[in-house]
Amino acid sequence: MQDVKKYSEDELVHLLKNRDQSAFSYLYDNYSSVLYGVIYKMLENHELSEDVLQEAFIKIWNNFSNYDSDKGRLFTWMLNITRNLTIDTIRSKGYKKQSKIQNSENAVNNISDKANTAESFDALGIRKHLTLLKNDQKQIIDLAYFGGLTQEEISKTLDIPLGTVKTKMRTAIIELRKVLK
Repeated sequence: MQDVKKYSEDELVHLLKNRDQSAFSYLYDNYSSVLYGVIYKMLENHELSEDVLQEAFIKIWNNFSNYDSDKGRLFTWMLNITRNLTIDTIRSKGYKKQSKIQNSENAVNNISDKANTAESFDALGIRKHLTLLKNDQKQIIDLAYFGGLTQEEISKTLDIPLGTVKTKMRTAIIELRKVLK
């Protein structure tokens, strides 16, 4: 049995910037299930979630030279790429047509799928950390990261100014960073 190599974030970033494929395999093995959980929570479709996950990792690999560790952690950067691709998918015309068809065919199956998705988020521990936030911050994070809404859409949904949404989201993210460090 082979020893499983573990990398620190700095080592991993260095290897990925040098296009090391074994480091990319390590990245995929260690982050794909969590990113898949985020995608699936937004799309509620296994096949499409797998496609978006694959597209996200291709984008991560092709754009890794743009990653700047001074601006944030590797996981946060990958999460944002994944979330943005998922939102793009949701907004696409093809997705809207397909989701209408699938909703009419699979309404019953979604109940059990949602339970499995909740378990994947529990593995990350994000849900328990969200409980430490104020209710308005938690609501904004839920809408943005798990509901796929933009800040502008959150502003309209909650009927609050866009600046307030941005401030509360930033404050919530800072609080989550403190807890996760």
